[in-house]
Amino acid sequence: MKIQEIPLFAIQGFKAGHAHDSEGGTGVSVFLFDKLSPVGCDIRGGGPASRETPLLDPQRGAGGLHALVLSGGSAFGLDASGGVLRYLEEQGIGFDVGVTRVPLVCHSCIFDLAVGSPYIRPTREMAYEACQNARNDFFKEGCVGAGIGASTGKICGMEYAMKTGIGAYAAECNGIQVGAVVVLNALGDVFIPETGQKIAGLLAPDKKSFSAERTVQTEFLKFLSKEEQNIFAQKESIANTTLGIVFTNARFDKAGLAKISSVTHNAFARVISPVHTMADGDTVYTVSLGQKETDINALGVFSTLVMEKALIRAVTTAVPLYGLKSYSDIIN
Repeated sequence: MKIQEIPLFAIQGFKAGHAHDSEGGTGVSVFLFDKLSPVGCDIRGGGPASRETPLLDPQRGAGGLHALVLSGGSAFGLDASGGVLRYLEEQGIGFDVGVTRVPLVCHSCIFDLAVGSPYIRPTREMAYEACQNARNDFFKEGCVGAGIGASTGKICGMEYAMKTGIGAYAAECNGIQVGAVVVLNALGDVFIPETGQKIAGLLAPDKKSFSAERTVQTEFLKFLSKEEQNIFAQKESIANTTLGIVFTNARFDKAGLAKISSVTHNAFARVISPVHTMADGDTVYTVSLGQKETDINALGVFSTLVMEKALIRAVTTAVPLYGLKSYSDIIN
């Protein structure tokens, strides 16, 4: 079956916008749905910062969401989604409670406090601005929005880390459309699955090349020693979390979308090593924006392939910032 690349917004039913503070090194990316849309979620990292994700439990009454928010700021950044709620309420969007409408919004944050200023976090005003910037004809990638403070390869601290950002990719196969957006902010190294080539991660001491392929894993083995088991909590290596969103024109309920999110985490595991540690908050959301019928297993495989491409884009579209080198500096 032929898989054909398509523009992200060929998948109709949403728009997206960014806003960020360049000096602070943190930002917000918002995804506004044209109507209440079913969403599923799977959280694999041990340290997530998220808001309202219980809404996505199939046992909860919410039929969907009006928006998703990705941002920096760690737990401090969760306050920013209040600006999205205000924007949507002003537009008359939300669950009707008689006296007003309450928008249903989920929000996840990366840890970017070690980049830029640790005391500048995404604000409600920044999120409101991202809503005002939202469009459905072009998605900007790289060091923008929630991706402006993203980085990877932090097991030995930020000194040897690399700059990453936010990436997107979309494709169609037999009329089924799948798109992915991801903020890559990982502890580990990043590889192209087909070739095994490392494209981002822990740098060597000269900062002109990568460390040995298994250096990250070797660093982890130190924590097996009782004498060094507390080192991990003291390092800047806590500054992680990769966040992804899958968009599809296929129809599934929350339970099915949660399973697709679960399968899509395979992309994280194929591209990032190590991943899903207790120092990560790795999360995948999946949004149903259409009524196409398809097999859930096939869509999970498809979304994994698409997410892999988006993860690579989050590396290759990044530029050097905050003293961190990027893909173009290392890969010639």
